[in-house]
Amino acid sequence: MSAALSMTAPALRQASLLRLLTCGSVDDGKSTLLGRMLFDSNAVLDDQLEALDRDSKKFGTHGEHRDFALLVDGLSAEREQGITIDVAYRYFSTPRRSFIVADTPGHEQYTRNMATGASTAELAIILVDARKGILPQTRRHSFIVSMVGVRHVVLAVNKMDLVGFDQAVYDNIVAAYREAVVALGFESIIPIPLCAREGDNIAMPSPRTPWYHGPHLLGYLETVTIDEAPAQAQRLHFPVQWVNRPNLDFRGYAGTIATGTVRVGDRVTVLPNQRHSTIARIVTADGDLPHASAGQAITLTLADQIDVSRGDVIVHQASAMQARKNMTARVLWMVDQPLRPGQNVIIKLGAVEANADVMTLRHAVDIHSFRDHPAESLPMNAIGVVDLAFDKPIPTTVYGRDRELGSFILIDRMTNQTVALGTVEENRPKQANDNGHVVPRLIGRTGSSRRRHFWASVGRKAVEAGVLFLVVATLAQSLWLALAVTVADLLLRPVADRVATWGWRHLFAGHRPSITGGHAD
Repeated sequence: MSAALSMTAPALRQASLLRLLTCGSVDDGKSTLLGRMLFDSNAVLDDQLEALDRDSKKFGTHGEHRDFALLVDGLSAEREQGITIDVAYRYFSTPRRSFIVADTPGHEQYTRNMATGASTAELAIILVDARKGILPQTRRHSFIVSMVGVRHVVLAVNKMDLVGFDQAVYDNIVAAYREAVVALGFESIIPIPLCAREGDNIAMPSPRTPWYHGPHLLGYLETVTIDEAPAQAQRLHFPVQWVNRPNLDFRGYAGTIATGTVRVGDRVTVLPNQRHSTIARIVTADGDLPHASAGQAITLTLADQIDVSRGDVIVHQASAMQARKNMTARVLWMVDQPLRPGQNVIIKLGAVEANADVMTLRHAVDIHSFRDHPAESLPMNAIGVVDLAFDKPIPTTVYGRDRELGSFILIDRMTNQTVALGTVEENRPKQANDNGHVVPRLIGRTGSSRRRHFWASVGRKAVEAGVLFLVVATLAQSLWLALAVTVADLLLRPVADRVATWGWRHLFAGHRPSITGGHAD
């Protein structure tokens, strides 16, 4: 029996859990590395090893050697092509720690799958082929893991055997990577030279890298500490997933605590309706609790009879979290049809859904330099910053403070396809003119684009006016009346649009109110 499987249940509960992913460019050896980690941690049973030997002869890409990638590449298409397509999650343990690993694809067309695996990770193993160095997909994956809040990275320089374990090659790759990602804000980058196929520096130091004096991979993963931010540890965010009403005498609100701790007697506020109450009970399947913390699935009851529905969020009364009808967000666009300002989609954030309009595209991100640049649209796999507006208030916060209530997906209204994932950012003010008035910032519209937009607007108004003139002239049999109605419509419609959009108090204002005002919790 393997060491992992021989651990007792209490020992498993005591071992801390680390969620990580393997990512990088195609053919860098991500699946092989994960398979080798499973093997070296004694997490592969004898019958699985026998099946691996058979599959290696049939599907393997390493000649007579075991192809450890086949332990995680389970789809027939993956085995036939020797690539990873879907995200493969694997669980294994050592005496010191438990792990959930997401093996993600490297092909650009499957970037959406990689982002899905990164969304729950706490640490990323970014692989680089020692022969190829830093590639565009390496940069893209690094940006995505930083975008979703991963702050700890292992730079696994793989296939060192194919460059003769040359230290100079390794040092150059490490220097190039550190320089490339300096703007991404990683807290730690631990480089390790590897040969995943043969196990060099996986579970023990390799004699073929005497010049390397750092940790081996499993040793580092067992000891790395990833702490929750102190402010996040204290802040209660409890999204309601279900209203539990089994009988007339009980009404509870079920869900999983996203962040913070709740105690019986705490004063709380229910968003978005800003109703206040007190925690009466914390109910679980094993009985009531005096307190509960992030990650626990519980049912809360309140001392007051107030309206609470699925999608609402219960927070401490002192919390600064808000329900907002607009926000600034960073999005990864994931379909062929480009993202353009003016699109209407469905946003799903936590347990709530709402209609969302893409108001502006502030900028896109150059994946090679990580710099912002103006853009009129976002193509597939591009990353950019947008302003979104909703048809109802949504409780949300900045992603760095709450990964669950600070992240979302966008869904196409017609096809029900997920078109983007995004993270909530701090609201940024619009640019101001010389008088200090805030004006809309149409990032990405060049002069030619603005001219096209102007003439398109003129053409649309001319068509509408012509149709109105013909209808009135036909019904009233009077050209003068038709002309008067058409002129009145042209003059009064901008006023009506302004009142409908911004309210009477902004009718004679010199500017529209900013759609990104306020602060998030």
